[in-house]
Amino acid sequence: MANDDFDVFSADNSNANEESLRMVSANAVGNEPVSDEELRPHILEGFIGQPRLKAQLQLFLDAARKRDVPPDHILLAGPPGLGKTTLAMIVANELGVPIRVTSGPAIQHAGDLASILSSLDAGEVLFIDEIHRLPRAAEELLYIAMEDFRVDVMVGKGPGASSIPLTLPRFTVIGATTREGMLPSPLRARFGFTAHLDFYPTEELEKLIERSAKVLGLELDEGAAHQLARRSRGTPRIANRLLRRVRDWAIVHDLPIVEPDDVKEALALYQIDTEGLDRLDIAVLNAIIRNFNGGPVGLNNLAAMVGEEAETVETVCEPYLVREGFMMRTPKGRVATARAWEHLGLEPPEGSAVDVSKLF
Repeated sequence: MANDDFDVFSADNSNANEESLRMVSANAVGNEPVSDEELRPHILEGFIGQPRLKAQLQLFLDAARKRDVPPDHILLAGPPGLGKTTLAMIVANELGVPIRVTSGPAIQHAGDLASILSSLDAGEVLFIDEIHRLPRAAEELLYIAMEDFRVDVMVGKGPGASSIPLTLPRFTVIGATTREGMLPSPLRARFGFTAHLDFYPTEELEKLIERSAKVLGLELDEGAAHQLARRSRGTPRIANRLLRRVRDWAIVHDLPIVEPDDVKEALALYQIDTEGLDRLDIAVLNAIIRNFNGGPVGLNNLAAMVGEEAETVETVCEPYLVREGFMMRTPKGRVATARAWEHLGLEPPEGSAVDVSKLF
């Protein structure tokens, strides 16, 4: 690494890091707190999953290093929990430069962003999470800064106010968004590289869980990682969260090795079933099937039935239920599919709306 500050991130040349990755006995499990930062890989090679994106990003960074210039601005788009923040940290680490972290909601005024931009050093990375939530005035300021590397600072107020252009050193903006469609076209066009993150298949989640288990000092028996991966909804953040709960189970029950049945028992306690459905998911499916004969049912009625806000049902439950084929959205409302009936151990009655083709 060009910067000694980043040497601590290398798994091969740091005794301290090797110590943090060691396997420990059952009595020592959980004695040393492990932060989310320690579960994150710090080099692109150690990032599990997203193989095509990794290959594209590696080429992108290698070219920038050979040209000896900061890389173009990067947009990371995808659902929450897939590794956008981790990739931003990796980019800065691979380039050997500092990273400044902020978020769209944290920037209330254009002046807030101007203050951050004017304090950046040459080559520094500015990571803006939830960039689609930037206020309009800050977006317009960012357009100029990203393209021309300058900001216009307003001095004074009223008729006597004047604009002073301030030249900025070359830097790289990394924007992360869960809603790429909400980004205005002018801002999206300023990014030289756009990376789309996809949900993880079970096999890649298994590898990620095995790596995280070593960092946490938790020994998993064969098949335990697979049971966790199946319940993680294709999302690394959920996988790591469930792994921590399984670690709690292992600590309380003094388990030297976590077996597949231990995973099932631990997650059953937290009401997470074999398909990764939690209490609210099951409540939604039960409401559609038992109270509305499989649907169709409107979102507001469904939310009232399960005692949640309509936005919570729509943004938290529905994406996974639809993606996994438990529910369908139709012009007449939400409908439970045959898979949902089967998952709850029920038989669709005559006249139910399982045949959703009639609803379009």
